Amino acid sequence: MPMDILDRLPAPVPQTRLLWEALVDLQDRTDLGIGPLGPRGIIPITGGRFRGAPGFEALSGTVLPGGADRQQVRPDGARELDALYEMQVADGAILTIRNRVIIDESVAGPRYAIGRVQVIAPEGRWGWLNRRVFVGTMASARPERAAVVIRVWLVEEHPVASSGA
Repeated sequence: MPMDILDRLPAPVPQTRLLWEALVDLQDRTDLGIGPLGPRGIIPITGGRFRGAPGFEALSGTVLPGGADRQQVRPDGARELDALYEMQVADGAILTIRNRVIIDESVAGPRYAIGRVQVIAPEGRWGWLNRRVFVGTMASARPERAAVVIRVWLVEEHPVASSGA
């Protein structure tokens, strides 16, 4: 039976490991009007800092000004964010970050703000970032600071022992 292969091959379990934390400074949102999918806006990124988690301490540095977070409010009330910006590692390497976030505040309980993070790094020391999958969370630092806290996790695959099927 073709589905037997599902029983014979163990399912790897994705696990995450904190890679970095960033404090990303923002300007106020500019309304871009209503598009075919609903209200749109943009939030300029003005700078910030990031630090590598334990085991990744060298992955620390500055969030460069000039990026932006484009936002779309969907008809179902969720927001789609598409942020594109650069981070400069202390060793001088510049990483381009694209963070696509879904924010859902429509249900009781904590706000859902999870993103798919893509890193484009120069080849060399940080080239491995081009070949991995990352997820992130986002929380507002307001009213203390006009910024968001972004935490990014490396998704790793760990095999599961065979069930003996």
